[in-house]
Amino acid sequence: MDIILKYFPDLTDTQKNQFSALYDLYSDWNAKINVISRKDIENLYTNHILHSLGIAKIIRFTPGSSIMDIGTGGGFPAIPLAILFPETRFLLVDSIGKKIKVATEVSNAVELKNTSFRHSRAEDIKEQFDFVVSRAVMPLADMVKIVRKNISHDQKNPLPNGLICLKGGELEKEILPFKKYVEVDNLSDFFEEEFFQTKKVVYLPL
Repeated sequence: MDIILKYFPDLTDTQKNQFSALYDLYSDWNAKINVISRKDIENLYTNHILHSLGIAKIIRFTPGSSIMDIGTGGGFPAIPLAILFPETRFLLVDSIGKKIKVATEVSNAVELKNTSFRHSRAEDIKEQFDFVVSRAVMPLADMVKIVRKNISHDQKNPLPNGLICLKGGELEKEILPFKKYVEVDNLSDFFEEEFFQTKKVVYLPL
């Protein structure tokens, strides 16, 4: 939990309590339904929660914004972002029902009021959002084909509406078709921990 306060020192007491509750909740649920590598659960705050909050280093969502998280798994990046941005609405989507169950139960346990859940393929979601977020679910070109229909034309944020992905490793080939528009930020510019050396936030206006 200290690592969250290190980079986000201005949390309210409610937000601190919500973030601090996540470790026990995910440990408990992960023992029943594996949504995080068993070896990785001890790194929950760095590798999953802070990683998710990397998106907040490139954009602070305007109150009233709507976000869809596709392939959310156990709720990343949406649940940490929903805690940080309580006035932004998040729809968490995953095609695997038991993962959506974990995300739903964790969200309910910390009393998030700005999350909703859908056991569905992203292709079948028809609603529109200001942004679609995702954590390394699929190559960028495939993602763009699926979510372009879901991006609203109504602008209310400092960045134009589009797709924000958390990715790692070598991305040159993947972003090549979008190189005129894509913005890639190294999370190592914001977070000093070794885990973030190869981690990036990829933003593509759509």
